[in-house]
Amino acid sequence: MNKGKKLYEGKAKIIYEGPEKGTAIQHFKDDATAFNNQKKSTVEGKGVLNNRISEHILNNLNQVGIKTHLIKRLNMREQLIKLCEIYPVEFIVRNIATGSLTKRLGIADGTVLKKPLIEFSYKNDDLGDPVISREHILEFEWVKDSTTLDIIIDRCLRINDFMQGMFRGVGIKLVDFKLEFGKSNVDSELLLADEISPDTCRLWDVSSEKKLDKDRFRKDLGNIIQAYQEVARRLGIIHEETNISSIKFGKPKAVNLKNK
Repeated sequence: MNKGKKLYEGKAKIIYEGPEKGTAIQHFKDDATAFNNQKKSTVEGKGVLNNRISEHILNNLNQVGIKTHLIKRLNMREQLIKLCEIYPVEFIVRNIATGSLTKRLGIADGTVLKKPLIEFSYKNDDLGDPVISREHILEFEWVKDSTTLDIIIDRCLRINDFMQGMFRGVGIKLVDFKLEFGKSNVDSELLLADEISPDTCRLWDVSSEKKLDKDRFRKDLGNIIQAYQEVARRLGIIHEETNISSIKFGKPKAVNLKNK
């Protein structure tokens, strides 16, 4: 499928014009970033795995009534998606305290939360994606009205319920994850967008609490691709019609490391 002009390039993906009005092609890169783009590397094969894992999860969410931007996977690195106007807010769902939450509030790492905690951050790299409140979102019209915001929050909780069960069934704890939503450019329908993958989730093995996500890159734990492959294998993806298991993955190539 021929790609149109580049519409946007982010840290991990490139968005191109799609073949029809209201569609786009989402290309998954091998770039790995952390700490607000201050730590960067190329992890060969990461985009292939994230493409396949995200397709699997979004397809399952579509089937349980959570509407997403995904139309279909095109190849090993690309998806055909519905073009959306993305809200400039990241919705972070936390089941276990770790990462920035523990640093900001002094909570013990690994504390299991009594119920899912939803945090909001303003999508702005120059400002460091600051944590914001519901009032900020509505005051500055990053989401236009409180009803839409309530619907998004409800969908976050529904997605969390579904994904916790899915990952628990394959021996993985869903620690936390971030979501993005947008409005379809065709009919303004509210859609889950972006991706759901080990880049956007924290995933721990149930027994050992081994990290199976991007924290392996953030914390220099190594074996990044092996961890992502393990997630794909447990989800039953790696032996399906793709050739993921036959790809020869290289070692991460450092591009720029600072302020770790």
